[in-house]
Amino acid sequence: MDDPIRIEIMKHLFVSVAEEMGVRLQRSAYSPNIKERRDFSCAVFDASGQLVAQAAHIPVHLGAMPLSVQACVQALTFAPGDVAMVNDPYQGGTHLPDITMVSPFYAPRESNGRLMGFVANRAHHADVGGMSAGSMPLSEEIFQEGMIIPPIKLVCSGEIHQDVWNLFLANVRTPRERAGDLHAQLAANRIGIERMQGFMQRYGSVQISRDMDAMIDYGERMTRQLIAELPDGLYRFEDRLDDDGITTEPVTIAVSVAIAGDEVTIDFTGTDSQRTGSINAVYPITLSAVVYVFRCLLGLDIPANSGCMKPIHLIAPEGTVVNARFPAAVAGGNVETSQRIVDVVLGALAQACHERIPAASQGTMNNVAIGGWDRGRQQPFTYYETIGGGMGARPTGNGASAIHSHMTNTLNTPVEALEYAYPFRVRQYTVREGSGGQGSFAGGDGICRSYEFLQQAHVTILSERRSYSPYGLAGGQPGHSGRNQLQRSGELQELPGKCRIDVQSGDILRIETPGGGGYGSQSENY
Repeated sequence: MDDPIRIEIMKHLFVSVAEEMGVRLQRSAYSPNIKERRDFSCAVFDASGQLVAQAAHIPVHLGAMPLSVQACVQALTFAPGDVAMVNDPYQGGTHLPDITMVSPFYAPRESNGRLMGFVANRAHHADVGGMSAGSMPLSEEIFQEGMIIPPIKLVCSGEIHQDVWNLFLANVRTPRERAGDLHAQLAANRIGIERMQGFMQRYGSVQISRDMDAMIDYGERMTRQLIAELPDGLYRFEDRLDDDGITTEPVTIAVSVAIAGDEVTIDFTGTDSQRTGSINAVYPITLSAVVYVFRCLLGLDIPANSGCMKPIHLIAPEGTVVNARFPAAVAGGNVETSQRIVDVVLGALAQACHERIPAASQGTMNNVAIGGWDRGRQQPFTYYETIGGGMGARPTGNGASAIHSHMTNTLNTPVEALEYAYPFRVRQYTVREGSGGQGSFAGGDGICRSYEFLQQAHVTILSERRSYSPYGLAGGQPGHSGRNQLQRSGELQELPGKCRIDVQSGDILRIETPGGGGYGSQSENY
C-alpha cells in the first residue's frame, strides 16, 4: 500500500507545477483573453501521456488534453528541448482556437536520461484564421474555422522552427498578439520542465516515476469508491440544444447512465446525428464533459488525473453530435454542446443521488467574437470572450449569480481592459435580476452586458438556452432563457442565438445570459 502521507505531499507538488505554469502563462500573454480571462489550462503527464496532475483551470481543456498529448506521442519522436503543438479536434483537440503545447522532460543523465513525462498547456487564441474574426464562425465544415495544426514540432532542440512559426502567423488576423501568446505558452512549459527536473534532482527519477504511478492509481481507487457508493441501476435523461445555427431544428442529446458496482457506463445512443452547423462535439469533448461530472462528485481533495477516467466507460456513437466525423464543423461543440452534455449526465445522476446534484446551470458560454480594422491603431483586431450566467440551485442552497460554470472556468473580461484594447465600450454590465428559477432554493441570476461600437465591425455570436431554458429539479422552476438584441438608430431587434452580423458606429449589442434552474418546490422545506 502506498504511503498516504507521501501521496498527499506529492499530489500538491505535482499540482504546484501546473499552477506555476499557469501563472507564467497568464503574466506573459499578450491577449486579454488569456491575460485577463485566463482562458488556458496547464497539466503534467507521465511518459505514456497519462494525466498526472492539473491546475484548477478549465474543465473542457483538461479532460481532453491527454488525448492531444497521446496524439503527439504517437506521431512524433521527442528529444530534449523539443516542443510540439497541435489544435486538431480530431487528434485530441477541442476546437481550433485552442492550441496545445507539449514538452517532454527527462531524467538526469546520471540516471540514464530516459523520458519521464510531459508538461503541456492549452490556450485559447483570439484568432487562428478562418472565415470570420475570432475563429468561431457559423461554419459548415472545419476548414472554415481556421488553421488546422496536426501534431507538429514548433521547437526542435531548443530552437524555434521558424518556417512553422511564420506559416502559422501568416494565416491569422493578429500575428503580433498571436506571437506573444505563443511565446507565453513556451515560457510556461519551460518553467514546468525546470520544476520537474528539480524534483528529480531532489527525490530521484525512479521515485518520481513511482509517485506519478501512485497518483494515477489513487485517482482510480477514489473514483471507484465514489461509484460504488451510488445505487446500481440504469438512469436516463435527455435535453436539447436550441439549433445548430444553420437551421432552426432542435438537437436532442440523450444519455443512459448504467451503474454496476464500482464502474459506470455512459451511453449516448439515441443522440441526434451530427449537424451541418458547428455544434458538433468530437469524442475528446464528450469524454471531458463526462469525466468532469464525476470529478465534481469526488470533491476537491482527490487528484484529477487519468486514474479517475479508468472506471468510466463511454459509448458515443460515431456520426452523432457527441462524436462527430471529420470534416464536421466543431467550433461550437467545444463551448456549447459540452455544456449540454454535462446537463444531461447530471440530469440522469439526479435520479441516482438527488442529494448531490444541482439543477441546470445556464448551459451556455454565450460566445461573442468581434473583429475588424482598428482605425486608431491602424491594425486589425479580434476580440473573444464568454459571458457568465446563473448556476443551478443546489439541494442545500441557492445557485451563484453571474459566474462561469461547468465546462468553463474563465473570468469575465474587465471593462477597463476591454475598452483599452478594442474600439468599443461597455454600456452595461449588471446582474440580470430575477432570471434564476424559483424554488425552495433559487437558481443564480444571469448577466446583462452591452457593447457600444465606436466603428464598423463584424460580430459572431454562438449562444444557447435561448429557446430551451435550464431545467429545475425536485419541483424547482426552470431558469429564464437568454436573449441577444441589437439596438440601431433607436430601434431594437431580436437576434438569434447563433448569428453573424455587421455593426456600425453607434450600434449597441445587448447580451442577456440565462439564469440557473431552481431546486425544490417553494412549498417544501429542504
